[in-house]
Amino acid sequence: MSIYDIEVRLDDGTKYSLDRYKEKVMLIVNTATKCGFSPQFDELEALYKKYKKDGFVVLGFPSNQFHQEVASAEEAAANCRLTYGVTFPMHEVVNVNGKDAHPVFQYVTSHSKGFLGKSVKWNFTKFLVNQNGEIVQRFGSKDKPYSFEREILKYL
Repeated sequence: MSIYDIEVRLDDGTKYSLDRYKEKVMLIVNTATKCGFSPQFDELEALYKKYKKDGFVVLGFPSNQFHQEVASAEEAAANCRLTYGVTFPMHEVVNVNGKDAHPVFQYVTSHSKGFLGKSVKWNFTKFLVNQNGEIVQRFGSKDKPYSFEREILKYL
């Protein structure tokens, strides 16, 4: 199984497979609009706009597992769009840990190491995926997107 075999659902309910992003560099992020790290949306959006023509995409996955997200995917995405001007794809609200973790997070956590193990410790954990579908870097909540722009560029 590869990351491209995983199906996800956008905030509007549209279902698709991550094979849509074959040969692109993906940054998969668990988000939360009520989190103290939510200002990172600004940098995520700026990087997305700057490099999307080069094959870079940010994929936002709201999660309420840390009790800092609004009730629905539509509300979360609307908040991201209105407050932070987000245009990158936002998805349904998912679990990122445990037996009910969404398959995308089961995959990225099982193929990367975190500071304190494999689980997602907090909102705005970020997973960089190269054009071959390999998880090449994991960034914690405190890692601001501009701080690893060079890492993104290595794979574009």
